[in-house]
Amino acid sequence: MPTIADTHIVNRERVQPTHANNYNSAHGGIVMKWMDEIGAMSAMRAAQESCVTAQMSRVDFERPIPIGDNALVESYAYATGRTSVRVRIDVSAENPHTGETEATTSAYATFVAVEDGTPTPVPDLEVKGERCRELREKALAEEPERV
Repeated sequence: MPTIADTHIVNRERVQPTHANNYNSAHGGIVMKWMDEIGAMSAMRAAQESCVTAQMSRVDFERPIPIGDNALVESYAYATGRTSVRVRIDVSAENPHTGETEATTSAYATFVAVEDGTPTPVPDLEVKGERCRELREKALAEEPERV
């Protein structure tokens, strides 16, 4: 049974001019692509199967990520359903020279495990240790209301 900590992934993308909008910062669609990719990786670790995006909710863009900074994308699975995995995704701008970070974007996403194109059951997530509890509590406390 995978733990929440097993699904925790951190990735960096250097914001290049080809990623930019007219304001010399990362285009929102590019940031969402990175979020979707890293979120899916967390979901796949939880599901132990391939996963597809079912929905992404409450994508909050707090501030831009300028060209030259790194987009620090962090995700982890915090809950599962019968065939679904819920993932918290956070993005920060990281100064590549100092390592200083500032939160920029956050979202919640649901992924569905699939095998041969058909939804397939996923294992429960184990909350093992203080770090797992902290991650899960943070995600649940800020999770948008589900319909």
